[in-house]
Amino acid sequence: MHRRTPPPGRAGRPRSATADAAILAATRAALVELGWSKLTLGDVALRAGVAKTTLYRRWAGKNELVVDAVAELFDELRVPDRGSLAADIEGVVLQFAAILARPEARSGLMAVVAESTRDEPLRERIRASIVERQKRLVLEGRARAQARGELPPESDPGEAARTVDLIFDVVAGAVVHRTLVSAEPADEQWVRSFTRVLVTGLTSLTAPSPDSPSGA
Repeated sequence: MHRRTPPPGRAGRPRSATADAAILAATRAALVELGWSKLTLGDVALRAGVAKTTLYRRWAGKNELVVDAVAELFDELRVPDRGSLAADIEGVVLQFAAILARPEARSGLMAVVAESTRDEPLRERIRASIVERQKRLVLEGRARAQARGELPPESDPGEAARTVDLIFDVVAGAVVHRTLVSAEPADEQWVRSFTRVLVTGLTSLTAPSPDSPSGA
């Protein structure tokens, strides 16, 4: 979405990327120091050095602000090109686990997920700002594996989209459960074992069926 600068003579200013970054960083710092229940927009504004009205022009309330603060952390994720599908998956899963190990990510994600159980608009914001945005990682990794010949191309767009959803759900669900629910480390040994299971299932899932024209 393009931001439009107001014409001369009209009130208002375009959003400042610098101010947004300061606000989101201040939100994460407040989460770590104060926790979800004590975090207020007033405290965030003070930490960020902006007026409280600046926050309300950007976010309707604390829920939305915390989602965006956490989402910015996940935007740091990259799919490394390590030469194979398994190695690429290991690389991105280790990054994901490292982000979830950060107190601001852990407390923020747990809080907004809990709140979203009774707040449908918040659930939609989590889906749009975190889930849908990070599916880019699956798309990129799958395209790279297909280019290497490790995975077959998928001619059916609907089936391809369902595969992307499934891969994302499996990876995100397993790592979040391991680190935040079970409170166990997602270390290199666990990540290697998880990746082996995932790649085995993925190659089986995307292999042409013997009954399909491509498998004939």
